Amino acid sequence: MNPSRRSFLKKSAVAISATTVIPSKVWSAQFAPGDKVNVALIGCRNMGFGILKHHLDTGMVNCVALCDIDENVLKEKSDSVKKDYNQSPELFKDFRKVLERKDIDSVIIGTPDHWHCLIMVEACKADKDVYVEKPMANTISECNIMVKAANRYNRVVQVGQQQRDGKVFIDCMNLIKGGEIGTLRKINIWANFNYGLGTVPVPDGPVPAGVDYDFWLGPAPKRAFNQARFHGSWRHYWDYGGGLMSDWGVHLIDMGLWAGNITEAPKTVITYASNLSKQKMARETFDTMNVIYPKNDFVINYDLTAGIQQGPYDSAYGIQFIGEKGTLVADRSKYHLYPEWDGENKAPKVEEISYDKGQESHREHVDNFLSCIKSREKTSCPPEIGRAAAVHVHIANISARVGQPILEWDDAGNRFTNCEKANAFITPVYRAPWKLPEV
Repeated sequence: MNPSRRSFLKKSAVAISATTVIPSKVWSAQFAPGDKVNVALIGCRNMGFGILKHHLDTGMVNCVALCDIDENVLKEKSDSVKKDYNQSPELFKDFRKVLERKDIDSVIIGTPDHWHCLIMVEACKADKDVYVEKPMANTISECNIMVKAANRYNRVVQVGQQQRDGKVFIDCMNLIKGGEIGTLRKINIWANFNYGLGTVPVPDGPVPAGVDYDFWLGPAPKRAFNQARFHGSWRHYWDYGGGLMSDWGVHLIDMGLWAGNITEAPKTVITYASNLSKQKMARETFDTMNVIYPKNDFVINYDLTAGIQQGPYDSAYGIQFIGEKGTLVADRSKYHLYPEWDGENKAPKVEEISYDKGQESHREHVDNFLSCIKSREKTSCPPEIGRAAAVHVHIANISARVGQPILEWDDAGNRFTNCEKANAFITPVYRAPWKLPEV
């Protein structure tokens, strides 16, 4: 790569980063206290509260309400907001009461996945903008409903796939789409994490004091309380999540889709999945998966192994973009372009490039959301993009659950064409009195 070309690409990456990231001091200077965004958090324990803190760190947000089914979590997080930000939000256990407040501009949804759709749709109906954690929903039909709701009620929605606002992956997309690696042929993705095995099994037990467990279950089937299916470990059970495949899959597969400008569901998914670890753990999801997504011009391979922390290029997770001229390897902290050798010219086909100062980009993702609340423009990860990534992982999980290695998907018809058994997993059956939202 010649110096002028490399300089151009570097400047392009910086320019895109600049348009995505809105520094907090700019917000504070630009908007008076009365113009601050009034935010409520629904689901306060972990990632949701982290996202709220990023909102508050901008200096242009009032936290007016916290909502959680666990009184212990509510007290802990409200004390933290008071101590760190000198704000005293009203506390709720029922999200519907939160949405009745007319002064709330936006809500953050940090609940388990099975609650995302219902709360998001009701928030849109109540004229609230929404930051919803990933995966966007726990089923394909719920994803479809959420896209319709955002469009019908004209709401600004940000799905928590924050890598879309991280410098590492913005740079990677500039390199790929600028032709630096040549024709993109293959994307290899891997995700290896110990926590994907689940948790140590424990017997059913009493509901902890201060917890409204029936409300936590919500639209999911009635089950006895078990700590291994509750805080921090619910994602390993199909009623509430999709395991390591959905937890990391949406993030990493999203980058493969971004590289090809793909916003639609896959037509064909080829899946191998099994539980091959010998450890007896509490989970329903799979600890070992390989998934192939054939695309028109390239292929995405996804490799998941729970219970280990090693992977290619000394990274537990990562993405390898393979092109004719070079291979670009990235995770959230770094990227490296490995050139192919040009035997005829006795030189690398492209110049080697490295970057290793990447950081998590939740704050940048929040900045983009708040900017779009003011401008009413599309966010960096609107529901259409969140849906595409979620449907890719849901189809792989469905394939594994029904034992059908190849699934063919008709997106217009919202159905599988080669496996009727798989169609039973498209739309959830909500437990009364909860009802699947209609838009």
